[in-house]
Amino acid sequence: MKVLVMGGTRFNGLALVRELTRRGHDVTVLNRGRTQARIPRSVRRLQCDRHDLDRLRELLADQSFDCVQDINAYTIDDVRSMVDVFSGRIGHYIFASSTVIYARASVLPITEDHPVDRSQRQGAYGLNKLVCEDYLLEEFRGRGFPASIVAFSMVFGPNNFIADREARMFQRLLMGRPILIPGDGTTLGQVGYVDDEAHALEMMMLNPNTFGKRYNLTGRDYWSDEGYVDTFADVLGVEPQKLLVPSQTMDALSLSSEGGLQQPLIQRLAYYIHRWNDSVVFSIDRLRRDVGFEPSYGFRAMVEATYEWYLAEGLDKTQQFDFSKEDELIASLT
Repeated sequence: MKVLVMGGTRFNGLALVRELTRRGHDVTVLNRGRTQARIPRSVRRLQCDRHDLDRLRELLADQSFDCVQDINAYTIDDVRSMVDVFSGRIGHYIFASSTVIYARASVLPITEDHPVDRSQRQGAYGLNKLVCEDYLLEEFRGRGFPASIVAFSMVFGPNNFIADREARMFQRLLMGRPILIPGDGTTLGQVGYVDDEAHALEMMMLNPNTFGKRYNLTGRDYWSDEGYVDTFADVLGVEPQKLLVPSQTMDALSLSSEGGLQQPLIQRLAYYIHRWNDSVVFSIDRLRRDVGFEPSYGFRAMVEATYEWYLAEGLDKTQQFDFSKEDELIASLT
């Protein structure tokens, strides 16, 4: 199958390119050419800033693909240009959205039918993803444009450039720092592994069951905040020095100008929508049913594989973090 990956050299896109080539697809990537990445030699590279619409149309005018995997579309202009260029010329367009679009939930897991949040709580990133989704669903219903939407949720794994997630926890534990855990540590969270998500995207291609639908894409496991810390510590072979942050302190932090402090304590999705002690878990049953996808990695296996990469890249010796705000909180609790 001929596949175009928009992006393809960072984290999600890189894992997808490697998965597609491993499974024998003819892969082309289109990006600005600014990111160096170890991509398979068979991959063809097109260089273009996707916001340069004239150049984009010129470059893709005589190109045909069975599927376009759009990993780095963030605005309606990004998506509209793809529809304009490829309408009637591709078999499938898969748009990477995000589970930050969903409203706060009191019933779990969150399914694709759960209400979305378009209020002032929502960030620009989530609002833009929603506008893109609306447009693609209109194009599918009105003109039959073969679009599918995949809502990623906190992707975990090698090459993650968002350092305040798993990398920050690795460094806390390696440095022997106190590990701050919100409340009583029982809040539930969930992540998806980058290679599992790449496999799901590959399985979706040209599957008409997926046209005109949104799919949550994350892992099969979920964990408590304390379980998250314990799993990391066990993989690293260290004894964590856990420090519970009282609920009243977390409530005060959430209301203060330092309201973002709780975000890097334990990985948390869209803390500006969900309260610090809201469990956030997603259903992937629609993807299981329509595609037959099942994640291969459990949470511990995710941590093991990511830590192996972290050490191989020497990030344990080079990556630095500002822990000053955490130190202030630790001092107030001890």
